Amino acid sequence: MYTFGIDIGSTTSKCVVMEDGQNIVGTSLLVGGIGTRSPELAVSQALENAGVTWDDLTATAATGYGRNRYEGADYNVSELSCHGLGAHHTFPTVRTIIDIGGQDAKVISLDEKGRMNNFLMNDKCAAGTGRFLDVMANILVVPVDEFAQYCEKSVNPAQISSTCTVFAESEVISQLANGVEMEDLIAGICSSVAVRVGNLAKRINIVPDVCMSGGVAQNAGVRNALSRSIGQPILFSPQAQLFGAIGAALYAYQKQVKK
Repeated sequence: MYTFGIDIGSTTSKCVVMEDGQNIVGTSLLVGGIGTRSPELAVSQALENAGVTWDDLTATAATGYGRNRYEGADYNVSELSCHGLGAHHTFPTVRTIIDIGGQDAKVISLDEKGRMNNFLMNDKCAAGTGRFLDVMANILVVPVDEFAQYCEKSVNPAQISSTCTVFAESEVISQLANGVEMEDLIAGICSSVAVRVGNLAKRINIVPDVCMSGGVAQNAGVRNALSRSIGQPILFSPQAQLFGAIGAALYAYQKQVKK
């Protein structure tokens, strides 16, 4: 049985094809989320990658910001539930998920069966999100995926005190003008995100094991700083950005099994 999950986010579209609720046989991840052609293209790419057609799918589920605008799915599921299912599938021992996406940050608490029992979300401010990192990367003219390399070389991470992205932008420009080393500035930016998200996480009882999901999970600079902020090791999977889509595919499978 093939099931399909699509996670339409604010900045990316992710798809997963699963076989019998266990094996991931096809994936796709494209820049461009809700309101773009990326969801449609991501679907085609994932099916081609899996070597199946739409007619081969038993059930489909959509999640993410754009799920309500996607008409091709049998089920429409909260991203909170899907990230929980996807993370639990990858790390059965995980109890706390920290999801940093393009526009928000979420902390999700799971029970031993991977079911969500609590969550907190910050979707009112860009600080502590992927958007914050993108803004800083544009200022510094350094790709976000190179941030970790700079963090490793940092000796004296800069202090980014502003809690607002606009003010933090001015602060970073000022520190650049004052000769702060690029390595220290980028380490300070990653630490700034980690502290904000870490403070959010501490409002929930952080139960190990802890993992990250979402695109920012790929950033080792933020991941390591967040681990220090919450005082817990953080499990990492290269598929962290696909957790929502994995969870959607699992949800579709579970609905069919229960019929």
